[in-house]
Amino acid sequence: MTKKQKKMLWRIGASAVLMLAAFLLPLKGIYRLIAFLIPYAVIGWDVLWKAVRNIAHGQVFDENFLMALATVGAFFTGDFPEGVAVMLFYQVGELFQSYAVGRSRKSIASLMDIRPDYANIERDGQLKQVDPGEVAVGDVIVIKAGEKVPLDGVVLEGASALDTAALTGESLPRDVVPGDDVISGCINQSGLLRVRVTKAFGESTVARILNLVENSSSKKAKAENFITKFARYYTPCVVIGALLLAVLPPLFFDGAWNDWIHRALIFLVISCPCALVIS
Repeated sequence: MTKKQKKMLWRIGASAVLMLAAFLLPLKGIYRLIAFLIPYAVIGWDVLWKAVRNIAHGQVFDENFLMALATVGAFFTGDFPEGVAVMLFYQVGELFQSYAVGRSRKSIASLMDIRPDYANIERDGQLKQVDPGEVAVGDVIVIKAGEKVPLDGVVLEGASALDTAALTGESLPRDVVPGDDVISGCINQSGLLRVRVTKAFGESTVARILNLVENSSSKKAKAENFITKFARYYTPCVVIGALLLAVLPPLFFDGAWNDWIHRALIFLVISCPCALVIS
């Protein structure tokens, strides 16, 4: 857990305790408002700041704006606990998302460590360290204990146990003997292996994996492109829908203003994308 995540966890805990205290204390009027404003400020100040900053930069309609509008609106209608609770659950969802993204980035970073730095190749009866890309199919390489398997091949001599966790997730080592296939990216844990290369480095297992990882960030999936375009229209439609929900029923159907404003705020909250994650 990062320092930022720990700080957010502390804010969530402090806000929850302060909200519970404000809820239990027999306060009324301005004192009750202040009691709930304190946990709201603790947990939601950054969301409010982001909303204001984005508005200043011309980016009005985003999830920060939705959450700020819904929670501030809850305070204006007197629903203080709901305003704090919505912001609190939103930040909990953001913390879970941050934690999940952090773990995925660590996994990618550890995956990038499987790239071999060199290969020990037998030439003229001597071992030479060369770049894996210089090794040709049919060459014989030597893999010492503790070294990464630089290229795909077949074991000619030696027996060992290979750590394949970085590639397959398998925690148990894989035993190999002469005649067995080995794939690049594994770690030789014990014995000395002589391996005949069957694939050039550019076609090896580790090269293909790294290529997929490196190119994934530059290629957007169709779903991602759709979501990016959809988001431009989604948030304004939600805000307009909430405004109509708050205004039209009281004007044309004699509804109570406070009730329909409250329903419009609920509509804003459940329309926020993060609400789907929390649910």
